[in-house]
Amino acid sequence: MVMQYASCSVANFFAYSYPIGAAQPVLSSHLAGKTYSDLYELSVKDPETFWGSIAKERLAWTKPFDQVTDCDLSSGKINWFLGGQLNVSVNCLDVHVAKDPDRVALIWEKDEPGTEERITYRELLEMTCRLANTLKSYGVQRGERVAIYMPVSPMAVAAMMACARIGAVHTVVFAGFSSEALAGRIQDAQCKFVITCNQGVRGGRIFDLKSTVDKAVKSCPSIRHVFVAKRTNNSVPMGKLDISLEEVMAGQSSVCAPEPMDSEEMLFMLYTSGSTGKPKGIVHTQAGYLLYASLTHQYVFDYTPGDVFGCVADIGWITGHSYVVYGPLCNGATSVLFESTPVYPNPGRYWETVQRLRINQFYGAPTAIRLLLKYEENWVKKYDRSSLKTLASVGEPINHEAWEWFHNVVGDGRCPLVDTWWQTETGGVCIAPLPAEPGAEIRPAMAMRPFFGIQPALLGEKGQIITGNDVSGALCISQPWPGMARTIFGDHQRFMDAYFKPYQGQYFTGDGAYRTEDGYYQITGRMDDVINISGHRLGTAEIEDALDEHPDVPETAVIGIPHEIKGEVPFAFVVLKESASENQQAVVEELRHLVATKIAKYAVPDNFLVVKRLPKTRSGKIMRRILRKVAMQDTSNLGDVSTLDDPSVVSEIIEAHKHYRSHKEGRL
Repeated sequence: MVMQYASCSVANFFAYSYPIGAAQPVLSSHLAGKTYSDLYELSVKDPETFWGSIAKERLAWTKPFDQVTDCDLSSGKINWFLGGQLNVSVNCLDVHVAKDPDRVALIWEKDEPGTEERITYRELLEMTCRLANTLKSYGVQRGERVAIYMPVSPMAVAAMMACARIGAVHTVVFAGFSSEALAGRIQDAQCKFVITCNQGVRGGRIFDLKSTVDKAVKSCPSIRHVFVAKRTNNSVPMGKLDISLEEVMAGQSSVCAPEPMDSEEMLFMLYTSGSTGKPKGIVHTQAGYLLYASLTHQYVFDYTPGDVFGCVADIGWITGHSYVVYGPLCNGATSVLFESTPVYPNPGRYWETVQRLRINQFYGAPTAIRLLLKYEENWVKKYDRSSLKTLASVGEPINHEAWEWFHNVVGDGRCPLVDTWWQTETGGVCIAPLPAEPGAEIRPAMAMRPFFGIQPALLGEKGQIITGNDVSGALCISQPWPGMARTIFGDHQRFMDAYFKPYQGQYFTGDGAYRTEDGYYQITGRMDDVINISGHRLGTAEIEDALDEHPDVPETAVIGIPHEIKGEVPFAFVVLKESASENQQAVVEELRHLVATKIAKYAVPDNFLVVKRLPKTRSGKIMRRILRKVAMQDTSNLGDVSTLDDPSVVSEIIEAHKHYRSHKEGRL
């Protein structure tokens, strides 16, 4: 594949064009023969025809839908494919077993290189059915919530599929979250069941999962049973609620009749952080989500049948849901389950895996790429990466240095690199360089083009739509699409307030964006108090809530600051009670432990600055922009501080930061 360089009006970087997408998308027989531009225009001007024709042909329905869409963003009403019934697990498993049962569905890339396991569609369907029958035999009912707290594994995928098969709602909780964070999610979702493993294995280390679940369940009286799968041969204490999963599954039938589900019944909930302390349970429903995950998986990543699709995300995040499980399996793909880390046993792990498994699409996070580019290029070049067709990044905007290294070193300058923008709430990729016209340019570190059905809009501070190009604003989406979230579980008003109230009639993403002179989109980052740590959103309020529980800490403020590997990290400003001021270091250590215990280790702030007080307006609002400037050592222009109750607090904090920095540098 030859890469061409095209000139570009934007200074300081190339625009790459590729002989890709030579075949125009064939989304349905009704839409055949149309160009990418025609298809995009139809998708936003006549969504009923566009999505209706695709849904009829792409999904297997037990009852056809009689209405394509009934949506009104201003009231938060989102409905797609009304009257239709289907089963997601049938679309992901049975339809492929009927055609090609021995096709590999999953390649489980376990922690130790070279110990991968392959699971065919037939084997995955049988595992799913045995697990579904197990859940039913222990009383799991349609519509009930099941918490899944498991590492990346075929059993975890089967757990998701088994819930979908019987009409239960799964909520996967990332297996790095603390027992308190797990308990909070179980309580909010009112789960009656948990599926977990005895232990997890990652980066050469074994970590306990069952003990974390045991601690969580103590404060969750709704839990009736905990199903425990075995990842290691080590025994763990089993209580009266606990069931050895494999033992019980062995006695179950490998056939389980699928529940016909209405298009708008809940498929899963996934918790994400917002600008308040309490994580919100984002609800996705059946047909629209599956259709959108399937379509984006195929066209954003240029997936073709027979490819080995390598998304290295954890199933605990939306990326793992849409592009490890639902999208690839709906398309009959072979999907890689990556259990390990980018640097275990060495920094060549990803590329050795690409060589051994012959991976065609590689989808990872900028954080991992930034980590790996610090090592010698030989860690990449010693492995054969000729199988790669598409590279992709997810979780946060990718910076230029990481983009160029990923493209030139990993992809040898020949693979399209798609920087994908989307969220837990959007269900799938919304803005990415592909699909596009054949030979279309791809600009480094830019998401560029909206996907079919996505109509971006930039809005100003007064709520006005900003027209034209070479402009910036709040990134909104003007019309509904099938993959979007339907509500926040148990709190539709919060859903409205967060996404539809800020800009009437628009879905507000929480991100800012720049539209270039040529009409492409570049994401500029969050506009609220949410930080992006290694591609994972975390509300600063959530960290503050954990810190404020310390008896010696009356008040805290957390902001995000740039980090060369993780993208952003939390920086905590902490006010201590006078009685604790002699014992600062001990309190800070306790605060670290508190955040790790309440949320997860990755949420622990990199910096703790003890201050006497925080900068507040007369109405009591903390001025975080001042704290951000202090943390970034950018105090030459602090802007207007006249609204502060006492402006002298600023110089106090600047002095405290100087002292903190010199002390920290002295230790280094």
